[in-house]
Amino acid sequence: MALTPIRRVVTGNDERGKSKVVWDGPAPGTHEASFNGRGHTDFWVWRETPPPLNGLEDTGTWDDEFPGPVGGGHLRVVHWLAKTEESPPNEPYKAPEQHGRTWDRGGGNHYNRSYMHKTKSVDYGILLSGERAMELDDCKLVLKPGDVVVDVGAWHLWDSSKTGCMMAFDMFEAEFVDGPAGTAQGNDRVMKPKPDHKLPPGVKPSRRIVAIDREPGRSSRVSDTPSPDVRIDPARPGFAMQRMWVADSAPAKLVYETLQLPYTLEPPARGSVLNIFTFPPDRAWKNKVGPVEVAAYFKSVGAPAASTYSPHAPHPYMQKMRTLDFCIVLEGEIVLVLDTQEVTVKAGEFVIQRGTNHSWSNRSGKPAVVAIASHGAK
Repeated sequence: MALTPIRRVVTGNDERGKSKVVWDGPAPGTHEASFNGRGHTDFWVWRETPPPLNGLEDTGTWDDEFPGPVGGGHLRVVHWLAKTEESPPNEPYKAPEQHGRTWDRGGGNHYNRSYMHKTKSVDYGILLSGERAMELDDCKLVLKPGDVVVDVGAWHLWDSSKTGCMMAFDMFEAEFVDGPAGTAQGNDRVMKPKPDHKLPPGVKPSRRIVAIDREPGRSSRVSDTPSPDVRIDPARPGFAMQRMWVADSAPAKLVYETLQLPYTLEPPARGSVLNIFTFPPDRAWKNKVGPVEVAAYFKSVGAPAASTYSPHAPHPYMQKMRTLDFCIVLEGEIVLVLDTQEVTVKAGEFVIQRGTNHSWSNRSGKPAVVAIASHGAK
């Protein structure tokens, strides 16, 4: 059984500087393990920070190491299996062993259960399908599709025994200031949702799990709540941007919280920001939005210069930033609007947006949910 193919759309610019689709089809960077149906699919790899936006190479096909290139990172989906009679026995736990920029303590079988491990990286993990348990040293958490894990260099183990799963990981290099221990630095206050905060109609709360090592060799859950930072657009009823994490440097810091930082839509030049967007059907606001409403939205998310609004543009909310965006449709379907064409993407499909002029148009009758990790680029 081969790995499940996953559609990937990659954008670029034509000779006139107009945005277009460069590649569209099953992501070619598939790597199957010795167990049929187990492995990973690479979508994009970068070897320097900020990552470049130009280039003719499909970096999703590059040879890659775990947890990603030194000074860079990768976006991939891991395919894990449910527990069956073919599942190997779990290895016993052991003292930590270092393998390059990873450490492991055993406890898994690499079929339905990973080893208890730690990587010199910060990871944005999003469960796409199935069910997966995340085991930390102080708790066990069960993930459902759409749940987000921000793994801040913590010891952890993944278990997909119940159903098998596919999970996306945006992984990039972290800074361990205390050597292999890789423990939390600083005392940033962890943000929590306000008790009286209500989401717009049709918007589901996005679960945010944050894990870190508070002390050497022992991982802890820092947070497990809906996103504490939700931005809306009054001109688009049912729109929401739920902020999950910010990395403001490269390598990324190991800290308890980052949502006190001002970056919302646009990330730092050498960092990233992860948001979960809910796009309501366009028909709910179509013909009611003009330059004033669009400018107000981009100002409210701290990126007034990102708007490329024009009465002649194909969509009011066209935007362009110097970012490499990893976009995953989590629910529904939505149209990626570019200068020269439009592409419909559905749940489970990916878009690699390389600093191109674009917008998102929901022409269905239901909300569409899209996870977007934006990295500052050059």
